[in-house]
Amino acid sequence: MAKCEEGYLCDVCGGDVENIWESDLYLRYVIGQVDPETLHTTRERHIRCNPTLAQFIVDPEFEPIAIEGPFDKRQLDPAYVRQQERLVTRGWKRLKEVAHIEGLSLLDYPLPEVCERLRR
Repeated sequence: MAKCEEGYLCDVCGGDVENIWESDLYLRYVIGQVDPETLHTTRERHIRCNPTLAQFIVDPEFEPIAIEGPFDKRQLDPAYVRQQERLVTRGWKRLKEVAHIEGLSLLDYPLPEVCERLRR
C-alpha cells in the first residue's frame, strides 16, 4: 500500500493507478478474487500490468491484450475462456459504473453474485 500522499502506486510499473477502472486490485475485488478483509493489505497494480487477467476484458472501450505462453487464453479451454470473459468484462464495467456513484459503500462494489456470497 502506498503512502497517502502518493496515492495508489502500481506494484509492477510504479506508476499511479489514477482511476478505479484501471485498478487490478479493485477488479479482482469486484469479481470475488480478493476478500474485503484483505483489500487494504493487497498490493495494487494497473489492470494492463496484469495481462493474464486483462486479456479477458472484451469491450470496445478496452484495448485488447494478447499474451503468449501457457496462460494465453487462446491456449485455454474455450468454455472457461467464455466464462472468464463474461466475468472479468462485467467486473470492469462495474468499476466504470461505481466510479460515478457517490456514497456507495465499498461492500456494494462487487458484482451481485459476489455480494450475495459475501453476505452469507
